[in-house]
Amino acid sequence: MKVDIHTPVLLNESVELLLGGGGSLFVDCTLGLGGHTKEILRAKEDSYVICIDKDEEAIEVAKENLREFEGRFCVYKADFAQLDRVLEAEGITQVDGFLFDLGVSMLQLRSEKRGFSFQLDSFLDMRMDREQKLDAYTVVNTYSEKALAKIIWEYGEEKLSRKIARAIVSYRKQKPIETTAELASIVSSVYPPKLRHRRIHPATRTFQAIRIEVNGELESLRTALEKTFKFLKQKGRIVVISFHSLEDRIVKKFFKEHSETLRLLTKKPITPSEEEIKDNPSSRSAKLRAGEKV
Repeated sequence: MKVDIHTPVLLNESVELLLGGGGSLFVDCTLGLGGHTKEILRAKEDSYVICIDKDEEAIEVAKENLREFEGRFCVYKADFAQLDRVLEAEGITQVDGFLFDLGVSMLQLRSEKRGFSFQLDSFLDMRMDREQKLDAYTVVNTYSEKALAKIIWEYGEEKLSRKIARAIVSYRKQKPIETTAELASIVSSVYPPKLRHRRIHPATRTFQAIRIEVNGELESLRTALEKTFKFLKQKGRIVVISFHSLEDRIVKKFFKEHSETLRLLTKKPITPSEEEIKDNPSSRSAKLRAGEKV
């Protein structure tokens, strides 16, 4: 049975840009539930997609969703920073395009067992790869106050990072912080009462920061983008959808640093239409950037 609880953001725009350089061999570096890969396979009958994801649960759902295209895709459980190993394992030296759809999926956010969301009370986990050792519980309960403040400031861009770190360390002296609800409550308590009920929940930035730390998201992105060059054909394309400023800065910097060999296809990032945001509110912060190898 197909499971579709995640609506791919900027689906048509990203696939159109990816396929615009021609060719038929593509890499979906963030398979998720298979939405972008499915559209690539539908749009181009001779296309083949190498899919990468480190979430085993997502991979199993994606395989089911892509069953009708059996034989036209393969799936690797890996961090996209290892895309070179994946392609070498396939004996591939050149591809026609790379697609990155960054961030956390609805499957992960809506799972009561994964600990990604403060809206569901669950154990502090946040691992995209559930085989790795580092989880959110470890970060929250063992990192020093200084380290927590640094993470929350740098990865969450949270102005109250020091106060939040202090509150976390103070609370855990009494007992370990085990659940998302506990952590969200601690963060909220730091905020002045008049700021606790705004549209954006007080814990949003802190949860983002801890998730990024647990999964090494920003370093993986930097590494993966640099590795694409070795394999990208002339006129091959790189398409990246990001969801917060930290990711977008890395992508923007990457395209700028490689401007002599990578023609920018998006002078300004493409953002979702009002209609898409209305249908899928989680898409509101998405930015799409793309480039073509010259």
